[in-house]
Amino acid sequence: MKLFIGFVTKEFYHIFRDKRSLFILFGMPIVQILLFGFAITNEINNVDIAILDHSKDATTKEIINKISTSKYFSIKQHIEREADIETVFKKGKVKAVLNFEKDFSKNLIKDYQATVQIISDATDPNTANTISNYVSSILQNYLQEQNKGIKINYVIISQPRMVYNPELKSVYMFVPGVMTIILMLVSAMMTSISITREKELGTMEILLVSPIKPFQVIIGKVFPYIFLSIINAIVIVLLSIFIFKMPVQGSLFLLGVESVLFIISALALGILISTISATQQTAMMISLMGLMLPVILLSGFIFPISSMPVPLQIISNVIPAKWFIIILKGIMLKGVGLQFIWKETLILFGMTFFFIVLSVKKYKIRLE
Repeated sequence: MKLFIGFVTKEFYHIFRDKRSLFILFGMPIVQILLFGFAITNEINNVDIAILDHSKDATTKEIINKISTSKYFSIKQHIEREADIETVFKKGKVKAVLNFEKDFSKNLIKDYQATVQIISDATDPNTANTISNYVSSILQNYLQEQNKGIKINYVIISQPRMVYNPELKSVYMFVPGVMTIILMLVSAMMTSISITREKELGTMEILLVSPIKPFQVIIGKVFPYIFLSIINAIVIVLLSIFIFKMPVQGSLFLLGVESVLFIISALALGILISTISATQQTAMMISLMGLMLPVILLSGFIFPISSMPVPLQIISNVIPAKWFIIILKGIMLKGVGLQFIWKETLILFGMTFFFIVLSVKKYKIRLE
């Protein structure tokens, strides 16, 4: 046990002596979380929405049909009560609910105006704002068709309402994404480089013939990065709370457990990369191209997954970062518990188990 503790202590000393590693571990998280605190506008396609139709008359059905046939929206479900709106949002699939008032058609004919409430999930403020604008545009287009040849024009009033992020602060979207990138960077890339360095310098063989067992060597190499990744996660959450005034609505304990699960998943990926990399440069390139770019482009961090081509949507399902970002937004912004994110947690756990098993298998093969 003393040998193992000494080995872990050596790893910490090695990290703190390397200024480049220190910059990546502690400088990058702070710089990125500050730089990403601005908005990016994106188009939307095939966004899942729900309908709450109190009227259920010919006019509302016509409008709903017009919305469903557009390329921008896909009607996921119809709900019956306003109390169901929050439950629908917490499940994470639906991004907006269109609430048609009672006697919609009657009000439109009698009073020449009717109201549609557009309730959007503003955990992604750019998408929420875009959804509101697109729905309003479709309604205006419908009115133009109906008002042809009519002296007194009908008016449909749209009332946008943003939930979870009423001020549409873009930082609410970027904090979960940046946290995911940083944890992936520290856990996967740094771990793969650290283990590959030992092989490249020829010291891995020395470690393997030492009294320390092979699995202890790997645990000793990755333990410092677990510790440092947890510190980075805490720093990012504190920055988001005290600098950007971002609320954490859910359980901090659950947030911590989910973060540790994702860190272990990323560490397993780092070990897997190290088993197929002969040099540190190769490990870095595989980490950047194989992990970082998919995290940024295909995780839903910046670009809505529903707006991507179907092949990319399918590929995004095998990226752990996608599920972790859904979990983070659910806990931090919606205040959901495990009952709403159990599926994403189970998927992330399954991926973690798969990566660990594959990493151990590949690692043993390289030792033979």
